[in-house]
Amino acid sequence: MRASTARLTNSPVRLADLQFPQVSRLIHRTRLAFIHLDNLLAYAKRDRDGRIDGYLAAHLPDECLLLLFRKGEAVNAASLHTAGRQVITITEGLKRMRAEVERGDLTYCAAPMEQLAWMYAACAGAYQPRDIDVNQPEKFFPLLQQERVTGVLELISNGRVSYLKFDHGKYLSGHFCDKPENVPPARYLESLFDPGPPPGDTKPAMSAGTFPAADDLPAQAATALVNTYRELYWRIVDAVEREFPGEAKRRAQKVTAAIVDAHQALALLSVPRGSDTPDAVVRPEELSTALSDWALQLLEGAEVMMPGTAPKVLKDATREHRYVLQAAGFYGRLPWRVTW
Repeated sequence: MRASTARLTNSPVRLADLQFPQVSRLIHRTRLAFIHLDNLLAYAKRDRDGRIDGYLAAHLPDECLLLLFRKGEAVNAASLHTAGRQVITITEGLKRMRAEVERGDLTYCAAPMEQLAWMYAACAGAYQPRDIDVNQPEKFFPLLQQERVTGVLELISNGRVSYLKFDHGKYLSGHFCDKPENVPPARYLESLFDPGPPPGDTKPAMSAGTFPAADDLPAQAATALVNTYRELYWRIVDAVEREFPGEAKRRAQKVTAAIVDAHQALALLSVPRGSDTPDAVVRPEELSTALSDWALQLLEGAEVMMPGTAPKVLKDATREHRYVLQAAGFYGRLPWRVTW
């Protein structure tokens, strides 16, 4: 299979060449056609040896997909492609892999959580490309010190990705792709600028950029959880409708429009029943906060017109999912006491 020639945005680095730092490789680079994705995900969740912190990197014709794991559970996903890089839903990532089983390949590796957090942060929207002159490598790192750069530097050389953390221009730590244990970081970084062997003696394809250091790898809400909160949204609307016939949907839409800029998760929850849930990345806590703030504003108006309506609506609408909501702190953010 011929490797894709697609390149990372505004760089000479080929997406097919990308390799990330790792502690160990559980699956070396293998054709996707030979991998059973569902079995791989089940192994990561259930088998003691599979409950690792790590990542799955899938090279597709026009992008490199990352699935990031915490203790064997896929918690987030990202894409590096010709037009940029972005966080995507896990569901969408798996969908794209399954659509390219004949032309894609996959690597599954263990990695420290700090590195996984940086891999996520590099795709989360704050990445700033930096100019890098392969003919003058001696000027690159002194410039970082001069500018007192704080954050993480992503440095790619012929596809090998390394991450270096700086504080006001001072190097603190890093994660390096395939660095031999007996080679100091400074010498390894020098080697990234070395030309290829003769007779070609070609300069390496390099790319660099900085982004804020992340402390932890956030988890995105699973599609099933999004659908649960979406159903709760409409159950609350139904319960209000029983109390105020003909008014509930209009009031719910009005409240949603007023606060959707502050709670973008409401754009998912308010999608009409019978429609597919839009593909969007949202955290579990954002779902709970959005639903509670929306319910507060919706039910405050109902309480003014008919005292006692709010706890009754909440009890009727959320009974089946009360344990999920209690664990998320939903009821604690509302002024009404709901007794079961």
